[in-house]
Amino acid sequence: MVIYDEIGRTYTSTRRADPRIAAQIDRALGDVSSVVNVGAGTGAYEPPTTVVAIEPSRTMIDQRPVGAAPVLCAIAESIPLEDDAVDAAMAVLTVHHWTDLERGIAEMKRVARRRVVVLTFDETVTRDFWLLRDYLPAAREYDRAHAVPMERLVAALGPCEVEAVPVPHDCVDGFAAAYWRRPAAYLDPSVRAGMSVLSRIGDAEIRRGLDRLENDIATGVWARTYADLLDLDELDAGYRLVTLDL
Repeated sequence: MVIYDEIGRTYTSTRRADPRIAAQIDRALGDVSSVVNVGAGTGAYEPPTTVVAIEPSRTMIDQRPVGAAPVLCAIAESIPLEDDAVDAAMAVLTVHHWTDLERGIAEMKRVARRRVVVLTFDETVTRDFWLLRDYLPAAREYDRAHAVPMERLVAALGPCEVEAVPVPHDCVDGFAAAYWRRPAAYLDPSVRAGMSVLSRIGDAEIRRGLDRLENDIATGVWARTYADLLDLDELDAGYRLVTLDL
């Protein structure tokens, strides 16, 4: 089963484009006039120049808004487009779900004439995010085993630029580290439902960690332990934007 057919039924309630992250992606895409969005999900971060989206999950396709780019039910490893079909290919927080990274990247390079843009995360940084490190170590270990190493992604792409994507303290896109300064949000099951890494570990382990988090919030332990975060407006939680010019 495609993972988001299982966990993506309420995806649009917590996962939508944050305008600051969207602006960074748009800058990386530059002046391209046609884009394919690979692993497109419900269409967050698709620029107006998107001519087609590629998405394997029917559940996600059904949640795409009216007026979104046309979508093909297909996988990154076999994009049903001609060579050099578009100016740019983009992929947002999806490469860690692919079954064959190198083949998927090769397909993006095949269909794009000018540029490939990938938003991903560097597990060597995200492993130190307080939620995973201190409360949900099983999720941290899952990421360690399944995340795409940055060096592997860069090797598949070739000479490319890698830039940090800071997470605003009020980020509106509810990915795993979005609530780094708002810990109570992680106690909400509807918020957690949009985080794929939390769907891959057992409910009992999730519950134990969240019970401790809830207690630490109530007693002030969390605020004292992570007091340095409360003065920050944004955090480098390991998200990376990778751009290849072809």
